[in-house]
Amino acid sequence: MPSNPSRESLDLGDANIARHLAAMAAQQPNTPALKIPRGRTADGRIDYLTLTFAELAAEAGAWRARLAGRGVRGGDRVLIMVRPGLPLIAGAFATFQLGAVPVIIDPGMGLKSFLACVARSRPRILLGIGFAQGVSHVFRRAFRSVEVRISVSGQLTARCEPPGGAPPPPRRSGAAELAAILFTSGSTGGPKGVCYEHGMFDAQVRIIREAYGIRPGEIDLPLLPIFALFNPALGMTTVVPELDPRRPATLDPAKIVQAIRQENVTTSFGSPTLWRKIGDHCRAEGITLPTLRRVLCAGAPVPAALWAGAREWLVEGELHSPYGATEALPVSSVSRREIDVGGTRGACVGRPVKDAEVRIIAVVDGVISSWAHVREREVGQIGEIVVRGPMVTKRYDALPEATAQAKIPDGVEVWHRLGDCGYRDEEGRLWFCGRKVERVDTGEAVLYTEPVEQVFRRHARVGRCALVGLGQRGTQVPALVVESDVRTRDARRLAEELRELGRAHEATKSIRLFYFRRAFPVDVRHNAKIHRLTLAAWAARERAIEVA
Repeated sequence: MPSNPSRESLDLGDANIARHLAAMAAQQPNTPALKIPRGRTADGRIDYLTLTFAELAAEAGAWRARLAGRGVRGGDRVLIMVRPGLPLIAGAFATFQLGAVPVIIDPGMGLKSFLACVARSRPRILLGIGFAQGVSHVFRRAFRSVEVRISVSGQLTARCEPPGGAPPPPRRSGAAELAAILFTSGSTGGPKGVCYEHGMFDAQVRIIREAYGIRPGEIDLPLLPIFALFNPALGMTTVVPELDPRRPATLDPAKIVQAIRQENVTTSFGSPTLWRKIGDHCRAEGITLPTLRRVLCAGAPVPAALWAGAREWLVEGELHSPYGATEALPVSSVSRREIDVGGTRGACVGRPVKDAEVRIIAVVDGVISSWAHVREREVGQIGEIVVRGPMVTKRYDALPEATAQAKIPDGVEVWHRLGDCGYRDEEGRLWFCGRKVERVDTGEAVLYTEPVEQVFRRHARVGRCALVGLGQRGTQVPALVVESDVRTRDARRLAEELRELGRAHEATKSIRLFYFRRAFPVDVRHNAKIHRLTLAAWAARERAIEVA
């Protein structure tokens, strides 16, 4: 198996992330870099268009030449609206090579939020499919900064040769230079553009490789398209999944399982919701996935049933849950071996990764202008989770107030406030208890979503549930919303059973109000993060079942 790129093979005075693709193309030119599904063969196998690392590097070079020919230059912001797989990877790396800044926005966040993100990010270039070009003309105000429109006619443009032979090396970029703007999902607020520097990408590649023992030559099937961008730098083959990124909940687990088994996939990243569907399919069909060495499951806390059930199909590998955010990833990681599946202490998210320094501070809703104003919490005490390190971003794009809310200056360094509450235990492990804005403050106690919901998820008829607060913080009334299509005549009985379950725990003994709703509002990116503030507004208009 190929070794990692030597330090000598990379120019350490240059932090441009695109240089990793050139290094991999030189080191393993004939290794498949990208496999794109294009139908089925006569015997029912998935038919893939395959590009080697040398071919992917040539493809990125061709895209670079095309962009440069249309006037794209270093520092330009390039809004990329293309399909996952080859167009996304080649387009992004071509942009990096020019020293331009790709702007990548989640396609499923909704039109209003999407247009607001476009307007705020002010791209000069639009690199997009025909539909995207049409949207830019219909909504001219949001796209008013766009001067150059470059069309991408189809999903596949493979094996293009750049004019004039081999492409020139990527533009040199310093570690602190802006590399990309990636948008958050906006699950607890509006989406925000996160400013990534080249050095941050470099740190992420190094940390991910070391944390999970990833080696060049491995095969990845990323269920979140943007994570495919790390694979060329890691030397992994990317198998593009048959998945609509705008509607991940519609995933067909049989297609994902076929791809894993056919292509001998060794690693995959996806949300708990998607992996629950895949795991359920494997158990129902008696299927195991022996080639998988690791499954990275993130986007929301991994439920106990998934931790326990993974043993049946992940027979030779390990389930991991990396913890972090778009603004700081990864922060920590936990594996199946370390999980207490029956606990009600919150979700253990493991020990901080190398180079990540994590602290727990007293909860503050407003700006913290300096680390000197921080009050740290003791071991076992719940507070805000903050982190600093080379993978931590420093600011949001064009949102100085949001930056002030989320960052704490500490000399020349910056701490990021993850917006989560949790604590550190005696062994140094980090525990997630819930989003700060979703905590419920009754005036007598503060309730956090994860420990509360863990209690009620023990009930056989409860899958997802959500703690919400009714009224103003400080005088809130706690309530529980259960995702269920329970019939009216059975709802009271279930509410009474949940009330009895809650009485036995300090965190849940005060919950007397219960709501039932057929489906929860969740984030589009992971289809896992529950929009609890939306549920709270809904519950305020509905009639609860109250149990004394």
